[in-house]
Amino acid sequence: MNMKKIRQFLQQEDLNFLLTNRIPRTALTRFMGWFSQIRNRHVCRASIAIWKLFTDLDLSDARKQQFDSLHDCFTRELLPGARTVDAGADILTSPCDAIVGACGAVEGREVFQAKGFPYSITDLFGPTQDTAAFQDGVFVTLRLTSAMYHRFHAPQDCVVEHVTHISGDTWNVNPIALARVERLFCRNERAVLRTRLTAGGQPIALVPVAAILVASLRLHFLDLLLHLGYKGPNEIACQARFAKGEEMGWFQHGSTILVFAPKGFALCDGIAAGTRIRMGQALLRMSAGGGQGLDPS
Repeated sequence: MNMKKIRQFLQQEDLNFLLTNRIPRTALTRFMGWFSQIRNRHVCRASIAIWKLFTDLDLSDARKQQFDSLHDCFTRELLPGARTVDAGADILTSPCDAIVGACGAVEGREVFQAKGFPYSITDLFGPTQDTAAFQDGVFVTLRLTSAMYHRFHAPQDCVVEHVTHISGDTWNVNPIALARVERLFCRNERAVLRTRLTAGGQPIALVPVAAILVASLRLHFLDLLLHLGYKGPNEIACQARFAKGEEMGWFQHGSTILVFAPKGFALCDGIAAGTRIRMGQALLRMSAGGGQGLDPS
């Protein structure tokens, strides 16, 4: 059986869901975290070779081509100039390379992870966070596949004012699981980054969501690693300033980032479910005076 047929076999919906969800998800995720840190060139090369067989992994734009571990490859940096950041003052750019999932208007405080599967942003953000600023706003789901560049960047000049870490499960977040598991994003390990744009003061929220094999998040402005074993404070106040396109952190593997903006923002042309987007491309556009004066707290 050739690799194309093997991929097609593994991508059958029922089998894919069984293989990636009806297993000890947390235990496998912890194991992957350990395995990816093994600093052995032979183990690393063999792992990357197998990874390439099942994905479209492309390392041509990586800053370096030799890696010390699988983790080193997962969290690789890019060559200078590998991504172009849209400089428009009214544009929020994509924080990461991704495939766009569900996106569009926030209906009151409800959004959809897939057709027929709504969830509340109140559930997503957790009980400590007021979500009024994003009522009737707009959202975009950005799914990072395992082969993609895994670092994420500021969508506009902004200040990160607060981080909420919410422990949870590690369900797969691919479309097959999203169409079968209700409120999946509200079940998984995640962090809520509350930011405010430097120029207009509008609130923007970034919600990185973990998944199976992916439950570690590194934020440059916090001296800690958010992961399944994290026992520190869940509410973290901060004042971290970022320029548009500046790196904010990374996932250990690949997962999802949900972006929320208040009324006055709209999807940029070409942004729709299934669109492939790169970090720095136009994601959301702010109308004149859009979202001015909203309070995210």
